[in-house]
Amino acid sequence: MITFTEAQIVAWLTPLLWPFLRALALFQALPVLGTRAVPLRVRIGLAAFIALASQGSLPPLPPELATLPLDAPPMLLLITQQVVIGLSLGFAVRIVFAAVEFAGEIIGLQMGLNFAGFFDPISASTATATSRFFGTMVAWLFIVMNGHLLVIGALVQSFNAFPVGPEPFAFLRQMQPQQWGAEIFSTGLWIALPLVTMLLFVNLVLGTISRVAPQINIFAIGFPVTLGVGLLGLLATLPLMQQPFTLALERLLRHFQ
Repeated sequence: MITFTEAQIVAWLTPLLWPFLRALALFQALPVLGTRAVPLRVRIGLAAFIALASQGSLPPLPPELATLPLDAPPMLLLITQQVVIGLSLGFAVRIVFAAVEFAGEIIGLQMGLNFAGFFDPISASTATATSRFFGTMVAWLFIVMNGHLLVIGALVQSFNAFPVGPEPFAFLRQMQPQQWGAEIFSTGLWIALPLVTMLLFVNLVLGTISRVAPQINIFAIGFPVTLGVGLLGLLATLPLMQQPFTLALERLLRHFQ
């Protein structure tokens, strides 16, 4: 008859528990995979698979944590630490997505399309047409360029940078994730700057025309001209979106490596 002691079961489950919790928290906050379109069972299964597949790359646990009972009071602090780090990693990726959507908001404002807003049932928020277009394009880009693999790699490497320990909020004091919000404005303006400059030049030309030929109804021709130039600019700059998106994603993931 095969028997197991409680210490043996804890020693088997503990190495799987910490990466599972960290990966599950990541998938709750990660764009694309963390939306309502992905069922919760799929996210739990992916977190369990990552926890199992990453065992060979994880650093060994300290002896006092490897034998800690699952119902011990310090376990609550350890679980909180994994959830905080996993949510912060998903928050970092979501900041990059928000930066691209913010660029779409700025471009839509310059094109005159900010009145074309609609409710998105997936994200449960209201967004403009250009913002949702940029969000959809960057979601496809995230999958095509294997961004999900970069995030999973950063998750595994985060156990070397931030090992399992009894201080759940040491990561927050060290990394200061609330300061990452500036990335939204810097990256968003970086992406939108070429189109904003182009549309600003178009507005200057239209203003000059209205002064030279006052009989021309500038409001009748201004909107289609601005909209047409904006759409042509979108078509020309979309292939260049990969570079700022990749650089911003790698810059934020570097905090966890």
